[in-house]
Amino acid sequence: MAVKVTSQQALAAKAWPFEEARKLLARLEQRKLAGKAADGVLFETGYGPSGLPHIGTFGEVARTSWVRHAFETISDVPTHLIAFSDDMDGLRKVPDNLPQQEMLAAHLGKPLTSIPDPFGTHESFGHHMNARLRAFLDRFGFRYEFYSSTTTYKAGRFDAALLKILANYDKVMAVMLPTLGEERQQTYSPFLPVSPRSGKVLLAKVVRHDVAAGTITYVEEDGSEETVPVTGGHCKLQWKPDMGMRWAALGVDYEMYGKDHLSQAPLYSAICRIAGGNPPEQYMYEMFLDDSGQKISKSKGNGISLDDWLAYGSPESLALFMFQKPRTAKRLYFDVIPKAVDEYIAYLESYHAAETTDEQRLENPVWHIHAGEVPQERYPVSFALLLNLVSASNAHNRDVLWGFIRAYSPEAVSPETNPGLDRLADFALRYYEDFVKPAKVFRAADDKERGALEDLANKLEALGDERDGKIVQDVVYEVGKTHGFEPLRAWFAALYEVLLGQSQGPRFGSFAALFGTAQTAAMIRSALAGEFLK
Repeated sequence: MAVKVTSQQALAAKAWPFEEARKLLARLEQRKLAGKAADGVLFETGYGPSGLPHIGTFGEVARTSWVRHAFETISDVPTHLIAFSDDMDGLRKVPDNLPQQEMLAAHLGKPLTSIPDPFGTHESFGHHMNARLRAFLDRFGFRYEFYSSTTTYKAGRFDAALLKILANYDKVMAVMLPTLGEERQQTYSPFLPVSPRSGKVLLAKVVRHDVAAGTITYVEEDGSEETVPVTGGHCKLQWKPDMGMRWAALGVDYEMYGKDHLSQAPLYSAICRIAGGNPPEQYMYEMFLDDSGQKISKSKGNGISLDDWLAYGSPESLALFMFQKPRTAKRLYFDVIPKAVDEYIAYLESYHAAETTDEQRLENPVWHIHAGEVPQERYPVSFALLLNLVSASNAHNRDVLWGFIRAYSPEAVSPETNPGLDRLADFALRYYEDFVKPAKVFRAADDKERGALEDLANKLEALGDERDGKIVQDVVYEVGKTHGFEPLRAWFAALYEVLLGQSQGPRFGSFAALFGTAQTAAMIRSALAGEFLK
């Protein structure tokens, strides 16, 4: 469902992508006032291809794309997104999760595009990782143009900016040296020569620079001196100056980065100005934490991967997780997936509600996630309900789940007409087996709970085939009050601990309506007979 958005509505929208888009609009106005061209906006995202694309890569490109779409909604100025791969970087450490460790170790220091592909499918390590990145981005339908650092340096696209860096060598050093330790200051240079002897990207001491010739002279690994041009891919810049130079050379208007870049951002901007550019609008996002609150690290392996998430939840649920509060550190582990899935369903339901205004729809994350083309698909049951249904029904395939779903919600019809719900059933089966089932701990009911449960079983049977969750929930409430549970949450905790072996769950009335009142009564009697404790 597409919303007909007016420019006035979009300009007033408060969702964070619109706030960022308005900054770009102001940037264009400033450019016009300065008598400069304002005929396009360039977005950039960066990727370090020394390792495989990961969930953070998805988050950065997705978030940038949402700002781009918001800008396109408030302006008719053309936009462009570059996905930049720093594949000319020298390999400094062999990632633990790659094959042919010894072969890669023998090529340490060389540009990633000069190292053989350990997987044997592409012309180099860098080309392999770039192909992975592009397949990764294409999988989610991102609009982008791919840039290779190696290709861009060698093609001369950066030459003019590199010569400006060389001409202002002392200014660049004045920016960088105060940020370095005393020992590093003695050998630091913004230029990293690519050795014509070894092919390595060298962290070498530069002893002379010749602005007129466009060259640097540095100390080779054997102690001799070598002179190379700074242009044409014979040198690359250290990563901090490289970021600022790239902004200037490409004319980048907008870039996001993680909190770990925040302290370096003033350096990037200063180098950009030295290289003749205007620093882009910048957006810092917070890092992800694991379930114990520690920063997620690829080397530690203490997070979850993109494929991990997509094994148990939809791409839309992952997108929602990335959309919400990007400047707040969030725990990223398996337990957050069901919540994200159900939040997506709730936002989708709210978006399609008859009483929702177009202005409210622009604030809804699903409008951004789907670039304004929000699907009509509806979900009559939540992920949490499906997980409990799997548990109660002992289902091992989605056909069993669909039998309950059809009885509960005839409008769901079939997997063919509701493929999203069909995928959700698969996710629930998989998540239950891997995470819920191993953690189940049933307990016996005490005397008070036993009396209440017997009463509830009788009342549920008396309801017949009631499928209205509210009606069933009212009965559950009534039984809890009649048997003196105060507060009532103690009653609901007992229901889940005794019947499902877990401490909490969705509304019990909704679950009983989905599972069936007669089936729920039978489950209660099985629990009271001690069958779940065997």
